[in-house]
Amino acid sequence: MINLKRSLSKFIPQRIKNLGYHWPLAITANLAFGFPSRGLTVIGVTGTNGKTTTTKFIAAILSEAGKKVAYASTIEYGIGERHWTNASKFTTSSAWQLQRFLSEAKKVGCTDIVLETSSHSLDQYRTWGIPYQTAVMTNVTREHLDYHGTMEAYRAAKRKLFNGAEKAIVNADMEKPEEYFISTPGETVTYSTKDTAATVFASEIELDFSGTRFLALGTSFRLSLPGLFNVENALAAISVGYSMSIVSEVMKRALGNIAGIPGRMESVPNDRHLDILIDYAVTPDSFEQLYQAVRPMQIPGTKVIHVFGACGERDRGKRPVMGKIASENADVIILTNEDPYHEDPERIIDEIAAGVDRKSSERYFRIFDRREAIAKAISIAEAGDIILVTGKGAEETMALGNERIPWKEREVIESILKKTSA
Repeated sequence: MINLKRSLSKFIPQRIKNLGYHWPLAITANLAFGFPSRGLTVIGVTGTNGKTTTTKFIAAILSEAGKKVAYASTIEYGIGERHWTNASKFTTSSAWQLQRFLSEAKKVGCTDIVLETSSHSLDQYRTWGIPYQTAVMTNVTREHLDYHGTMEAYRAAKRKLFNGAEKAIVNADMEKPEEYFISTPGETVTYSTKDTAATVFASEIELDFSGTRFLALGTSFRLSLPGLFNVENALAAISVGYSMSIVSEVMKRALGNIAGIPGRMESVPNDRHLDILIDYAVTPDSFEQLYQAVRPMQIPGTKVIHVFGACGERDRGKRPVMGKIASENADVIILTNEDPYHEDPERIIDEIAAGVDRKSSERYFRIFDRREAIAKAISIAEAGDIILVTGKGAEETMALGNERIPWKEREVIESILKKTSA
C-alpha cells in the first residue's frame, strides 16, 4: 500500500500537492491551535549548510540574555528546559506538528522561537501563518535539485522566508547575498570573515581541532567547534544578538558554554590517538568546507580517511561532484550506504564513484554495510590519522526501503573502538 501511494504521488505535480494539500493543512493547523506564533518573536534560519548549528547558537544567546526560548532543528527540539530528539528526519516538521509545537511553547511562557526552516517547508506552505520577525541566511549552494529543479528555484524558495520579515541576517560571503536583503523599514545585518565592510566582521581567526577563536564587535569569542564554517555560523548568531541589542559579553558567554553540537564536527575520543570526526556533510559545499577545516591541521605523513555515501532518491547530480572533492582531498575513500530509501545502493555508490580518481585498492573501498565500512577505516588508521565519517551526523535511524533501522553513528564508532582495543 505504501509503495502504491508513493508511485501514485509521483504523477501529481508538486504545485498541486502544495495548493491542494499542504496549504489547506497549514491553514487548518493555524486555526486549530489559534495562530500560536502571533505575539511571539520568531527567528527563522535557512540556508544549505549550517542551519542546525546556527539555530543552536541563536537559542543559546537568547537564553543567556534571559529570554525563555523554544527552538526546532534537524536534530533536536527544545522548549525552555525540556529537550528531545527530532526523529522525523525532516528539518521542518509538518504544519500540524509545527503549530502544535508553537502552541506548547507559548503555553509555558516562551517568548522567543528559533526555527530551522527548510526550502521544502517554505515551498510547501508548512510555515504559513508564522510571522517571522528575523530571517537568517547562512548560504545557498547546490542541494535539493531533485525537488526544486534549478538553483534559481531553490534560491527563490528560500527568499520566501524574507518576505515580510522585519530584519534580515545575511552571510556577505555567499553568492549573491543581496538577493536576501530587505528593503522594508527593517534592517539588513551582514556578517563576514572576509569583507571588513560587513556589519559583523570576524578578524584574528585561530583554528585548531579543539575549537576556534576570533574577534568580532570588539570582543574575543571562543568556540569548542573547529572549522571556519563554524565561525560563520557563530557570526550569524552574533548578528541576531546584535540586531536585538544583546551585549557582546552575554553572547561570548553563551557561545563559550556550548561544548559541541551532536553530529556537527563531533570528535570521538579514543586511546588510539586517532582524530575521528562525525559530521552531517551531505553536499559538495559542505565537503569543501570540511576539508578546508581539516587539511591545515593534518600532521605531515598521516592519512585522511573518509567514509561516506549519499542519500537515495535525492539530487543525483551532486554525487560525482562529492566523489571528486573527496578524491582530491582524502588519502583513502570508503564508500558505503547512507540512507538509500528505495533506491539501489549499488547505483548510488556507482554514481559517487564516477567522480573518484585513482581507484587503487589501497585508496578506495566499496563496503555497503556502514558498520563494516567504519570498522575498515579504523582498522587501517594509524596514530595521527584523521577519520571523517559523514552523512548521518546525529540521526538515530537509517532509511532502508520502508524500514527505519536504529543507527547512532557515535555509538557505532565507540563500539568498534571498544572491540578493537579489547
